[in-house]
Amino acid sequence: MTANLDNTVNCGTIWVINYFAGSPLSGWGERHFYLSRRWIEKGYRVTIVSSTFNHMFSSYARADRQYNFEEIEGRRFCWIKTPRYDPRSVKRFWAMMVFALKAYFVPASDAGRPDIIIVSSMPIFSVITGWLLKKRYKAGKFIFEIRDLWPLTPIHLMGYKRHHPMIMFISWIERIGYRKADHIVSVLPNAAAYINSISGDPGKFNYIPNGISEEMVGSDMLPQDILELIPPDKFLIGYAGTIGLANALEYFTKAAVLLKDYQDIHFVLVGDGYLKDSLTNDAEGLKNITFIPKVRKSYMQSLISHFDICFIGRNNTPLFDHGVSSNKYFDYMLASKPVLVSSNRIKDPVEMSDCGIIVDPESAEAIVDGILKLSGMTPEERRAMGERGRAYVLRHHNYTFLSEEYEKLFA
Repeated sequence: MTANLDNTVNCGTIWVINYFAGSPLSGWGERHFYLSRRWIEKGYRVTIVSSTFNHMFSSYARADRQYNFEEIEGRRFCWIKTPRYDPRSVKRFWAMMVFALKAYFVPASDAGRPDIIIVSSMPIFSVITGWLLKKRYKAGKFIFEIRDLWPLTPIHLMGYKRHHPMIMFISWIERIGYRKADHIVSVLPNAAAYINSISGDPGKFNYIPNGISEEMVGSDMLPQDILELIPPDKFLIGYAGTIGLANALEYFTKAAVLLKDYQDIHFVLVGDGYLKDSLTNDAEGLKNITFIPKVRKSYMQSLISHFDICFIGRNNTPLFDHGVSSNKYFDYMLASKPVLVSSNRIKDPVEMSDCGIIVDPESAEAIVDGILKLSGMTPEERRAMGERGRAYVLRHHNYTFLSEEYEKLFA
């Protein structure tokens, strides 16, 4: 630890290598942006290494060079130029591998020589880069952060066999990452047994979930053109997020079919994703469901304020036995809304805070039962549920607390 000429303490330089890392301007991936605020206050210098393109961002950094540096609120961003891709194409994995290779050659003259290296997965390929960078710069700590369990995700959600060449390759990288890392951080509360069985060292495991802040979600009011799409004077069950495989939204639309004769109940689905066309086709002709395009993060709390209850869906798969840490939970709970979860009981934030109802996964009938139960409650009962959720998320998922948990690993 050294002192600079301006008398501020320099605790060292942190590199965060995360293909999906963003800033509030990116519209997604702000986890490390907000975690690093306290690190900077404590005297660390932070460089976030991310990609110039990924399918989750709503706006992109410049990509005129291979390594594009930008200062955003005290953090250095190094945007690595990566290929564009269709999220359903194998080019997506090629882009991730290009990122992992280029990340090794990030110029330390611009990024600062790293003392602590954090690699956040998915993608998992960059963990090799992080390990090699630790050796190259003799960094003090190498931390492997797990946001999604690969190769379990493609095995359980996409049907890949364990002996598929891609799965075996990812498993090899996973094993190296778990064994070479000084610490392993997981956003999943029940992942310890799985990760420890591979790392061989239970002392490495740390649970530091995703978080939220009121500043992060913003307070902008919905534009009038979006507001006009939301039906007035209805009991609204809303979903806001990615329309992808892991969200089991086909049962959400099937529930709308089953409740089509309930004129006072309306479904609202906000977001984009590669399965949206399929869902809109399934819901064709229904008058009790509205699809709205993805909205900016700063509009999210205003949007959710119009919902009476919020929905989260999961597939019935062993993958989720390890837990979840979806940002949708925190958006909903921060807005003090009761949440209907179609999932197995996996110690998710709704179960832990008692701020909603959990019904069986992959069942439109169970979703309908949950909706009718919640709609039959008094507004005061639903409000009490929502307030329990807000209190829980502010206590257990605020970024100051999570940043301090990370700092314990830096020592």
